Amino acid sequence: QVQLVESGGGSVQAGGSLRLACAASRYIVTSSCMGWFRQAPGKEREGVASIGRGYGTTTYADSVKGRFSISRDNAKNTLYLQMNSLKPEDTAMYYCVAVEGFCGTRLIAEEYHYWGQGTQVTVSS
Repeated sequence: QVQLVESGGGSVQAGGSLRLACAASRYIVTSSCMGWFRQAPGKEREGVASIGRGYGTTTYADSVKGRFSISRDNAKNTLYLQMNSLKPEDTAMYYCVAVEGFCGTRLIAEEYHYWGQGTQVTVSS
């Protein structure tokens, strides 16, 4: 059974920073495409970022490019999302996701088989 456990969410003022973490098994961290999605109330899920296995090729949504950074620490079996220059529109539940194999070229929710429970990020103006 694959478990993805997110942490690091919270409330922050606009312009601030947060770092999300996702703990997973070593197999998942080293063998899977992993990423982050988010969903705000009343809105559709949105892909935020992904990182591939091996060389760790990254993909970002246009809305977060230059502000967010995804990384993976294989030694700690953990995926991270560093979020800087946060905006109120970044407020959402953030989900860690994974799928065995390689990442697709776009962030499509249906391509990810494993989802965490989510961690809330709230950005106030």
